[in-house]
Amino acid sequence: MKRVLISVSDKTGIVEFTEKLVSLGYEVVSTGGTKKTLDEAGIKTLSISDITGFPEIMDGRVKTLHPNVHGALLCVRDNEKHLKALVENKIDLIDMVIVNLYPFKETLAKEGVTHDELIENIDIGGPSMLRSAAKNYRSVTVVVDPKDYEKVICEIEREGYTKLETREKLAAKVFRHTSAYDTLIAEYLTGKVKEEFPETLTVTYEKVQDLRYGENPHQKAGFYKKSFAGYSIGNAEQLHGKELSYNNIQDANAALEILKEFEESTVVAVKHMNPCGVGSGKTIKEAWDKAYEADKTSIFGGIVATNSCVTTEVAKELSQLFLEIVIAPSYEKEALEIITQKKNIRVLQLDMSKEIVNKMKITSVMDGILIQEFDEMKISESELICVTEKKPTDDEIKDLLFNWNVVKHVKSNAIVIGKDGQTIGIGAGQMNRVGAAKIALEQGGDKCKGAVLASDAFFPMADTVELAAKYGIKAIIQPGGSIKDSLSVEACNKYGIAMVFTGVRHFKH
Repeated sequence: MKRVLISVSDKTGIVEFTEKLVSLGYEVVSTGGTKKTLDEAGIKTLSISDITGFPEIMDGRVKTLHPNVHGALLCVRDNEKHLKALVENKIDLIDMVIVNLYPFKETLAKEGVTHDELIENIDIGGPSMLRSAAKNYRSVTVVVDPKDYEKVICEIEREGYTKLETREKLAAKVFRHTSAYDTLIAEYLTGKVKEEFPETLTVTYEKVQDLRYGENPHQKAGFYKKSFAGYSIGNAEQLHGKELSYNNIQDANAALEILKEFEESTVVAVKHMNPCGVGSGKTIKEAWDKAYEADKTSIFGGIVATNSCVTTEVAKELSQLFLEIVIAPSYEKEALEIITQKKNIRVLQLDMSKEIVNKMKITSVMDGILIQEFDEMKISESELICVTEKKPTDDEIKDLLFNWNVVKHVKSNAIVIGKDGQTIGIGAGQMNRVGAAKIALEQGGDKCKGAVLASDAFFPMADTVELAAKYGIKAIIQPGGSIKDSLSVEACNKYGIAMVFTGVRHFKH
């Protein structure tokens, strides 16, 4: 008779699965709550103590850590010395292990959970059994995921056993599972002791979906999210449209990062991970009008995100454009009906009140990663340092701060021109700052007169100020810190432009 050891925290489908195993000739060994569940279902089981000859002790902390368990799992079936050791020690083989672990992740997610509760939900025996069984997958079938129950049963019913290929795949899943489990524990304890950059870094993500391809059709891709993601595209509910693509997700994330800067009603239009139009106003309609008017051309084929409920009025205008995605916290019923008349547009809904849970940003390089904190630095009016003879007006200060919140999310070198809560020119990703300024100013044209300019980093020369003056820019915000700051200040004084320093730069590569 074959023997299966069952010990699960997630009891989904376990009774039905065990009943089928018993009908196929398996003897069941079980522990604690799992044994109770199976016994109540009328399934005959042995307790773990029956095979170890040792009681469960220390509130169940020690029950399966025993040679009669691990010897039964690790024995190489075609090794005579191993088999002899089994006989000498009166150990019976275990052919299958069905184990899932104490709910550490679920406990961590509970509100008000204590440290002691978390420690008690660190499983020791479960991972040990899983690893032993998975190591010996040539002889032992190991199942950690209830989704695999049906496949295992069907294969045994059809073949009389599980195939080696199946056991190998199940073993690989076990090691992924235990690795992710240990990583969550490591992340929690590392955070508790405030170790920001430990000597080794382990991270774990959960699959959201397979993607049709990556940045280009010849590149394979998938989308994963952190276990406790908050304000994240990974938590958005897709209400309509085609599956998200790799580039869609990148653009959507860029839009959400910008939206997080604003409390008032704001609309962000994004193209290729750069904003092409940002507008803020008292209503979503006002914000939408500003964002659209900022760049009517580039918005074509882009995405639109807002932190306000999409109204029917705005939906009618959105439906007139070719957009890849619309993201909002909610939609009026009729608004959703209007937008979804377009077959392929992706319509996403996301709770914008959530905070960003994971504060570290990971960027891949060849055979390595870079890790840094997200750029969440904010500047208030009181922190601005005016360095020119002309002081900015109250309205100009408001515009300067608006532009500053946008320019930090534009690829460097970055220049943003704006006025009255609206971007009117954006220069992104240029090799020199005056080049970025030219793009932004030329895009804004006559609208630049009386507007303000934001730069993500300091001016190494006075040339950007000289160019801005020709277009009628009235105020500039920049970090300062160049050894030639005086040249820019002198140029501003010459043209009657107010300039403020923030003391903070926002490079985005």
